[in-house]
Amino acid sequence: MRALVISDIHGNLEALNAVLAAAGEWDALWNLGDMVGYGASPNEVLDTIRPLATLTVRGNHDRVCSGLSSSLAFNPVARTAARWTLAALTPDNLVWLRMLPQGPLPPEGVDDVTLSHGSPLHEDQYIHTMRDAWASFQQMTTAITFFGHTHVQGGFSQQQHNWHELKPRYDRKQDADTWTLTMPEGTRHLINPGSVGQPRDYDWRAAFAIYDSEAREVVYHRVPYDLRRAQSRILMARLPGRLAERLREGR
Repeated sequence: MRALVISDIHGNLEALNAVLAAAGEWDALWNLGDMVGYGASPNEVLDTIRPLATLTVRGNHDRVCSGLSSSLAFNPVARTAARWTLAALTPDNLVWLRMLPQGPLPPEGVDDVTLSHGSPLHEDQYIHTMRDAWASFQQMTTAITFFGHTHVQGGFSQQQHNWHELKPRYDRKQDADTWTLTMPEGTRHLINPGSVGQPRDYDWRAAFAIYDSEAREVVYHRVPYDLRRAQSRILMARLPGRLAERLREGR
């Protein structure tokens, strides 16, 4: 089974379209949440992803931007974007966001895989360090957990007493590129496909991953997209200019 794994689109339609065009054929689409917030195309993103996703878990921005919880914990820029998004969402998309399930969740028909937005412990919890990963590994009930939230592509692996941080290595910084991770029997993994719409690992290109259950491998991808158009949408919507600037910076 071949699954397209995406996370953190954040209202960036141009990046989402580039990912879908580059992904090729897939059997399932696993969406790890935060489809809205920051970007200026929340309805267009939801209208695109809703009919395609096999399973979607709720992200913290999905929750806040749909009015299920307060934006007061967000920084001022994120709070402004969340309030703008709440006002911009269509009634149908608003209801759909509010009904999304909270992870961790198992995808149907696949053994030993769990999907979450943040850590398996809580959707708002970040997995940045090996210490964070250790706590999550203690609670994992499957060999593989896909997570997002940090906007940093990579992850962590564990085999008995050996622990490793995973960082894809790319040769190019402008064109599409891939990096393959094999997952031998007896290993456990926390896999972050990276952010589709707002990477924060100093690489501006849209990020995603393909999981092949038969080959037991994950192929990380980076793909360029129409950055200027995404930035223009943000500025035309009168959202904070910082949201457009950081797309180029990849942080």
